[in-house]
Amino acid sequence: MQILLRLLANAAALWAATRLVPGISFTGDWRLLFVVALVFGVLNLSVRPVLWVMTLPLLLVTLGLFTFVLNAVMLWLTSVVSDALGLGFHVAGFGAALLGALVVSIVSFMVSLLVGSALHEVRERRP
Repeated sequence: MQILLRLLANAAALWAATRLVPGISFTGDWRLLFVVALVFGVLNLSVRPVLWVMTLPLLLVTLGLFTFVLNAVMLWLTSVVSDALGLGFHVAGFGAALLGALVVSIVSFMVSLLVGSALHEVRERRP
């Protein structure tokens, strides 16, 4: 259930980025956006920890602000993989990826908070 909710949050965040950020586009069926969100999640699970360890000195020197650059790289990498798979998700450049990563982070966080609090309420109501 938690994985499905994370997939839903990522899909909503990626959709918001395509609507708010010039340079990020999605030209596919809405169901393919869930596949793009799955690609994004798998890359975040597999590649992001390696990048995080490799850039640890930069993360420490910038007091964690380099995380935004890592998020942009992950969004750009999602675009590369999605283009290779023909999913229709494209990021035009690094500026769009940086702004898109910021939008994806904020929207994903907000959706997770909303869904998490709703699930917590449902669990408390059960006898």
